[in-house]
Formats: sequence, C-alpha cells, structure tokens
Amino acid sequence: MKAWRASLLHCLADPGEESDPSAWEYFEDGLLLVDDGKVVAAGDAETLLAGPAAHADVTDHRGRLLVPGFVDCHVHFPQLDIIGSFGAQLLDWLNQYAYPAEQQFADPDHAREVAAAFVDELLRNGTTTALVFGTVHPHSADAIFEAAEARDMRLVAGKVLMDSNCPEDLRDDPESGYAESKALIERWHGKGRLGYAITPRFALTSSPEQLAAAGRLAAEYPDVWIHTHLAENMEEVEEIERLFPDSRSYLDVYERFGLLRERAVFAHCLHMDETDRASMAGKGGAAAFCPTSNLFLGSGLFNLPAMRAAGVRCGLGTDVGGGTSLSLLTTASEAYKVLHLREHALPAMRALYLSTLGAAEALYLDDKIGNFTVGKEADFVVLDFEGSSITARRTAAAASIEEKLFALMTLADDRNVAATYVLGQQV
Repeated sequence: MKAWRASLLHCLADPGEESDPSAWEYFEDGLLLVDDGKVVAAGDAETLLAGPAAHADVTDHRGRLLVPGFVDCHVHFPQLDIIGSFGAQLLDWLNQYAYPAEQQFADPDHAREVAAAFVDELLRNGTTTALVFGTVHPHSADAIFEAAEARDMRLVAGKVLMDSNCPEDLRDDPESGYAESKALIERWHGKGRLGYAITPRFALTSSPEQLAAAGRLAAEYPDVWIHTHLAENMEEVEEIERLFPDSRSYLDVYERFGLLRERAVFAHCLHMDETDRASMAGKGGAAAFCPTSNLFLGSGLFNLPAMRAAGVRCGLGTDVGGGTSLSLLTTASEAYKVLHLREHALPAMRALYLSTLGAAEALYLDDKIGNFTVGKEADFVVLDFEGSSITARRTAAAASIEEKLFALMTLADDRNVAATYVLGQQV
C-alpha cells in the first residue's frame, strides 16, 4: 500500500451558500491510504499510521493541500489553440474561430497531436476527469480516447453531430452521424475508464432528423452520456424559437427527441425559466456552469441558486476555447464573480464541491470519483500554497482552511499544482 501525508480536504455533500461544515472534512495533518488505485482510508495521519497504514510507503507532502482530482464538466479539445481569441458574441465567434480550427481536424495526425497536448494540459492543471467535445470527424474521438487511455485518465467524449447551419466540410448527416457514433460507442464506451457521449453540437446545427437519430442512439444505449449546449446566447435562443416553433423552449426541443435524461449534460443553461429547471431536474439532466466563456463571450450569468433550488445537478466547466483557462481554480474564481453579480455567495468550499464531488454527481460518476470515501478511485491533486510568492504570502496570513482555499481559488495558477495523481500514480 501507498500513502500520502499532507493537509487533506474533501467534500461529502454540497456545502451551500452558508458553507455547511458537515458537508466537508479537513485534516490538518492528514493521510490518504491507497491500494491498487483505490482509496483505503483518509483521515488523521497519526491515527492511520498507527493502524492500517503502519507499513505503507509514505510520500510526504506536509505543508501542502491534497484534494480530489478536479472534474471538468464541459470542454472542447479541438479549440485548445484558439483559447484567448478576441471575442465576439457566440455565433460570430464560432464562425470566425471555432469552425476554422475544427476544420483542421480532418487530418488525423493533427487530431492526435492536439489531443495529447490537451490531456497533458488538463493534468498539469489538476484535472483528472473531463467531459469533452471532439469535432465532426470520428477520428477526433479516437484521438482523445487514445490520449486519455495512455494516461489511465477517466474521460467521457464523443464526435460532434452537425448537419446544418455550419460549414459544409464540418457536416455529417443523420445516418452517417448515427452510424459513426454507434461504431465509436462499440469501440470505446466502457473500455477502461472511458465513456462515450452522444454529442449534437446544439439544436441550431442539427436538423430534426439528426436529433431524432441522436435520440435513437440514446434509447439503444441508455448508459452512454449525452453532451450538448443549451441556451447560451439570446440570439441563439431566438433562432431556436424560429427553427422549432412547436417546442415550448430550447430544452423542450431536446426533450421531444429523447435527449433529456440521466447522464445528459447541458452546457451553459443561461436563459431558462422555472419550468425548464424543473424538467431538467425531474429527468435527471445536469448543467455545466461555464463562467469564463459566459463572461468572455458576453453570453450571460448562470443562475446557480435557482438551479440548485430546483434540484438540478451542477458542475463547473472550463469550456475552452470560449473559456479562457483550463484551470478549475481559475474557473471557480470567475464563478464567484458571476454569483456576486447575482447577489449570491460562492464560498470556497462550495467551489471545491462544484469542481470535484458536485461535478462527479453531474456526470453520474460520484460512485467512482469526487472525494476520498473508501473504494473511490485515487485521483487527487497536491496543491502548493507556496507555488507563487503571492499565494505564499496570502495563505501564510490566512486564519482558516476556508480562507486558504479561497486565496488559492482567486490567486493560484498551474504553479500551485505540485503534483497530479491518477489511480495513485503521478502523471
């Protein structure tokens, strides 16, 4: 057995706006005990070292903070190289930056090179699980799965379905999209730590026939994920109203085609009403809160309190390349600002929850990842308070772990990620 000694922090439930102390555990001098890639115990170091960890091989990270691996609920790996592109509103940004970048993925070698770089960037930022968009090209999904598999990383991904209102060379059609997705499901879903997501880009770029084909896939494979965008931009919402006049709302479009269910994750969800939120919660769908892209593209402010009050599962998503960072610490900092603008709080512990256990719940993976309960997969991150001079000074002045964590959330970057572990192995 192996063990890691450090300050140890994880969430047991949503701490809420009041930062309920019963929703998380903290051990100033903690120990994480791992065997065969699974958590055996997590708790007070001296207690465990006198018992089950007595003969463990101990790695000493005292003075640092050990937390569960971060979980990214929405990100585009083909957009890695256009991160930080001068912004416009969503639809213009897609045409100017996203689509040209994705056209390059007709080349399988390019797809493999970007996929490998993308996965390494995730891990460098402490992200050990992600829900990932590919492109319309089936080999883009192959590339990201191969990169994740080589690193034993838990990852869910899929090829994009897109047959209208987009460049001609980024289109499939209802039947080819169905057949290619089906083949990818058979090849990758459930292989090791990998899962497949049926991935219509959004209703704007999928015909009713294609959405019906996606719904057919969802019925045939009830344990795969569904991953798409929803109500990100008002111009987009208005166009959906024009294209689908018989649907009550944008969400209703997906529901009518059998795409609202458990394991369905909808990115953004900015322009929704109470009926939509109740429907999403009732069917078990989840929302990815993507604050950096929502701010960068001027799309709107996510209503986390309303979502959680309705019972919707929520996790953070970086949404690169509209998003501006692959760091979930940075993403949490922007989420704090979004909620401030809505006159709500985002305490550090709730931000940690949205980046770990809450995100795992959104992906229906909380039986496997998200915290350090016994039997979970040992994906974790070692955060260094002294990774930069400013975080060293600020955390030294902090009076509590909540204050230290908030300082990391607002000030840290990849320099503060001392190590990332996947199944108990440093990557």
